[in-house]
Amino acid sequence: MTTIPMDIVNDLFLRLPAKTLVRFRALSKPCCHLIDSPDFVSSHLNRVLETGDHLMILLRGALHLYTVDLDSLDTVSDVEHPMKRGGPTEVFGSSNGLIGLSNSPTDLAIFNPSTRQIHRLPPSPIDLPDGSTTRGYVFYGLGYDSVNDDYKVVRMVQFKRDSDDELGCSFPYEVKVFSLKRNSWKRIDSSFPTIQLLFYFYYHLLYRRGYGVLAGNSLHWVLPRRPGLIAFNIIVRFDLALEEFEILRLPEAVANGDVDIQMDIAVLDGCLCLMCNYDQKHVDVWIMREYNVRDSWTKAFTVQKPKSVKSFAYMRPLVYSKDRDKVLLEINNTKLVWFDLETRKLSTLRIKDCPSSFSAELVVSSLVLGCKGDVNNVKLRKEQRAKEDKLMKNSNKRDDFLSKGFKLVL
Repeated sequence: MTTIPMDIVNDLFLRLPAKTLVRFRALSKPCCHLIDSPDFVSSHLNRVLETGDHLMILLRGALHLYTVDLDSLDTVSDVEHPMKRGGPTEVFGSSNGLIGLSNSPTDLAIFNPSTRQIHRLPPSPIDLPDGSTTRGYVFYGLGYDSVNDDYKVVRMVQFKRDSDDELGCSFPYEVKVFSLKRNSWKRIDSSFPTIQLLFYFYYHLLYRRGYGVLAGNSLHWVLPRRPGLIAFNIIVRFDLALEEFEILRLPEAVANGDVDIQMDIAVLDGCLCLMCNYDQKHVDVWIMREYNVRDSWTKAFTVQKPKSVKSFAYMRPLVYSKDRDKVLLEINNTKLVWFDLETRKLSTLRIKDCPSSFSAELVVSSLVLGCKGDVNNVKLRKEQRAKEDKLMKNSNKRDDFLSKGFKLVL
C-alpha cells in the first residue's frame, strides 16, 4: 500500500462497502486516518446514495436482527448489538446507513449495522400529566436533518386517563426530539390538534405503522379520514429543521375518496409514496414526484392481491431493481416479492437461511457514526488520552531536567 498514491487509494476505497473498509483500517495508519476522516465518510455515503451500490436488507425476526446484501442473497448475517435484552428489539427507521433501535421509550439507540457501532440515547423520562393514569401509544421516527447536518429521533407519547379508552383524542401528548449533534433531548411545545388524532388504534393493527417515514427533510405519518373526527385523508409531517408539525395534502382523488380505504406511506427512490389498499384486493401506489407539491402526486402502479397470500393487509415498496423494471415489495411483514412493472407479475425473493416471519428495512452501507464506537465513549477516550499525553509531557520535562541538572559519577 505504501507504493500506491493516496488519491488512488481514496478512489478505490470509495467503491467498497463499509464492512470491508472497517477491516481495511488495519492495513496502515494512513489508511486508517483516511477511512476515519469526516470528508471520506461523507464522500463514501454520497457515492453509495448516488449509485445505489451495496444496499442491504435488514430483517427483523422474532428475537434477532439479520442483514443480507441485496446483490448477494446467499448469506444472512446475524446482527449483534448491545441492545439485546432477551426480547424483541424494534427497528423504527433507517437513514443514511443508521437504524433506530428501541427496547422501550426510554431505552433507545442509533446503530450502524455495517460498522456495528452504536450510540445509546440518554434516557429521557416520560412525565405523566395531571389526571393521566397510564401511558397511551408511542410513535417514533428517525431522520437526517440535512439543513443542520444532524441526525434526529422523534418520540411522541399520548397519555390516557382511562386504560380502556382506545382513542383518547382529548388527552394530552408529549413530543420530544433528540439531536445527535447535541446529544440531548428537547421538548416540543406543540398545540397542533391533529397530533392527538394520530394515536388512533388504526396504527397499531400492524407493526410499523407508528414509525415515521423520512422524505423531504421531514418525518411523516398518514392520518385516515374518520366520520365525525377527521374530514379529510391527510399526512402529518414533522419538519426536522424547523421542528414543527404541518399538514401535507394527499391527491384529491384519495383525499375525497372512499372512507374505507386503508392507507400507508413509504419512501421509494427518495420520494414519498402512498399506498391505498382497497378491501385487500388491490393496492394503488401513488408517488409525490416533487416534494410538498400536491399536483405532483402520480399513480405509479397497481398491485393485485397475490394468490399465494391469504391476507393482503399490508404492502409497501422498498426499492427499484438496478434496471428499474421491477420494484421490491414487502407484504404483511412476512414476505419479499419482486413486482414486474411491465407484466404486473409477482415473484418471491428467496433468501437462504431467512427466518419464516420478518419485517424488512432497506439500509445503505455507510460509515456514519464512524468506526470508533459510541460518541460519548470516544469523547471520554480523547479526554483520557489528552490527560495521558499531558502526564507524559510533564514526565519528559522532568527527565530532561534530571538529565541536564545531574551527572552520574562512577
